[in-house]
Parts: sequence; structure tokens; C-alpha cells
Amino acid sequence: MADPLYLSLWLPNSEIQESLARTLSVMRQFPFSKVQPGIMYLALHPVSWNEATVLEQRFRPGVPPEQAVLLASEQLHEDYAYVFEGYWDLWTSAEKENESELKPGRVRFLVHGTEFEDGVFEQEGNIEVDLGLDSPFLQEDVALTEETQSRARANVQKLVEFTTNAEKASGAASRLLWSESEENLAQKLIARLQKVQ
Repeated sequence: MADPLYLSLWLPNSEIQESLARTLSVMRQFPFSKVQPGIMYLALHPVSWNEATVLEQRFRPGVPPEQAVLLASEQLHEDYAYVFEGYWDLWTSAEKENESELKPGRVRFLVHGTEFEDGVFEQEGNIEVDLGLDSPFLQEDVALTEETQSRARANVQKLVEFTTNAEKASGAASRLLWSESEENLAQKLIARLQKVQ
């Protein structure tokens, strides 16, 4: 069953201005979609996720991360969360049986102020990257052939490179790649590949 996948980064300095600057560093490492490049959406949430946004903006076409962060930084508040959306190209199950196709998948970069949602940054990170579902990495909806294994590997390689580069670029004190069900992605990958043997 598909499971949402996240990357959490905890920073040595939690001030919102610093967090936004480091989020920009993370977004600069991100392999944006060739079909839908750049940041496509920006939202600022005050106090908690239950409150109405104070700013929402869609960009068609997408804008460079620098432009989106500059716009967001006009309203710096420790009790805000900042959401940036972009896309990356991943191999996903196609409508034809046992085939996959390269399609844009949505990714959300969330920046938690220290006073937002009762200090949620302590559990979910100063920067949290919602990577979408784990299904493109596991390719559970298609038969594992040489081609689908190769495409799953390409997706996993993109994920590993991004998470490694994001950690380095952000100067994070710690990072965690996790899923909502708390199942270990590496163990799920191993189990999936062992079914082929």
C-alpha cells in the first residue's frame, strides 16, 4: 500500500529568516521537473494549519526558488509555516498494464517557524519536504522486469542524491527520511526486490 514519504531537516539555528535561507539552499539541490520547472505555488499559514492562509500565490509557469523565497520573506513570523510546491519527474505506473512512464510528481517544501503549531518543528523539522507517495520508488503496481527495476532504481537514485545534497546544502544538524506508517523505505525496497528472486 502506498505510503507518504517525508524528509525532515533540523537546523542548528531555528530563526525563521535562517530557515528560509536554508530552505532556498535545499530547493537549489532539487531536480525540478523539465515539464513543470520551478516553484508553482506558495502559501503562508499563520499559527496553525487550521487557520486561513495570509498569502497564497500560484505561478504559471513556475518561478525560480529565489523569487518565491523573496516573496515569502516579506512576511517573517516565527508563528508562520511557509509552503512551496514544485514537481520532479519520476517513473510511475502507466495506465497500460505492467508499464511505467515519466511523469511530474508534486513535492512540498514546508518551513516551520518555532512558534507555529505549538512547536511542530521539534518533531517534523525546521524544514520538512513532503516527497509524495513511496509508490514510484517501490513500483508495486507493475511487474518487476529489467525495465521497471531500472526505472525504480533511477527514482531511488534521484531520491538518495536529493536527500544527501539537501542535508549538506542546508547545513542540517540532523535529517530523517520517514513515512507516515513509519515503515522503513530501505526495508520495503529490499522486500520488494526479493520477490523477484
